[in-house]
Amino acid sequence: MSLALLLLLLIMVLAALAVVILPLLQPLRDPLAQQRSDLLAERDQLYAELLGLPDTPEQDHTRTALEVKAARVLRRLDELPAAPPTEERLGRSAQAARIGWLAAVLLTASATLTFVPQWQKLGLDAAEAAQVTAAQRLPGLRAAAQAQPSVVTYNAWGDAAFEQAAYSEAMRAYTESLKLETQQAGPLRRLGTLLLNREDMGGPTLSDQEAGQAFALIRTAAQLAPDEAESHLLLGYALVKFGQEEQALTALERYRELNPQGRDADELISSIRTAQNSASPALALYAASCASCHGPAGGGGLGPSLRKSNLSREAAAEIIQHGQGSMPAYPDLQDEDLEGLLNLLMEWQADD
Repeated sequence: MSLALLLLLLIMVLAALAVVILPLLQPLRDPLAQQRSDLLAERDQLYAELLGLPDTPEQDHTRTALEVKAARVLRRLDELPAAPPTEERLGRSAQAARIGWLAAVLLTASATLTFVPQWQKLGLDAAEAAQVTAAQRLPGLRAAAQAQPSVVTYNAWGDAAFEQAAYSEAMRAYTESLKLETQQAGPLRRLGTLLLNREDMGGPTLSDQEAGQAFALIRTAAQLAPDEAESHLLLGYALVKFGQEEQALTALERYRELNPQGRDADELISSIRTAQNSASPALALYAASCASCHGPAGGGGLGPSLRKSNLSREAAAEIIQHGQGSMPAYPDLQDEDLEGLLNLLMEWQADD
């Protein structure tokens, strides 16, 4: 929620509270005040006359008449609705009520500025919550970068725009940041990725030279920050665009190692493996018999890494057919199947 919307919501809440509260703060009026006052005055007058009568038999008739009049006045007073309490009678209760309403106003205003923005994120996953946060912060970060240009302000602006999928704005921010300092892994890889996917986002077609330059940005970022998961994630996506699926898998598996909870590479890895398995009988055999222990790309899991293995071709064939330790034997693997699997294992060892 933007600052303008928050202020609008706050104004609406305060206006609604004013409509409810202001009448309560006014002195309470008695619509029957004049009638009540006349009856009370008449009652007091009758009581005064009764008190002034001598206590003699001659005055008994007059006393009885005054008592009848007083009884009628009292009955009429009893029939009137109760008078509202006066300010003096309210005393501390009125003051406490005002304090309570003031506290309610302050609490509502505070909730508008603090709780409401957080309440929007309830039920959202981490990625969706990050997008909401980025949308809330983006206008302020843009203004800050334009007012005080620096690497920090440009990167904050670019990151918020990137999370919000405002990609053209992110490209502007990262470009300005890299003008100030060129060796920044985050802006380099994100700018390279945005340029490489410019056509997919509705932009002009990339030339081969422009595509190569975009890829160079991503590769440079991975070299600058080899321990940052996003470096390998974006490198993997870029390698797929250039048809280098095997290298892409290596990069994406590295992303998984650095960010075990990350799921951004799962779909791409699955699609690459499906395509490889359909084109390579050896990969299909490995996926069916070996991947559950040694990992989908031979990088290790319950079993050791096959890419870092120093086994000779003969030793690997012996272990596959006869087993070793907790690894079961596969005596039915013969001829072309065994040769294909051994070729794959030796290729992996050579790559590492």
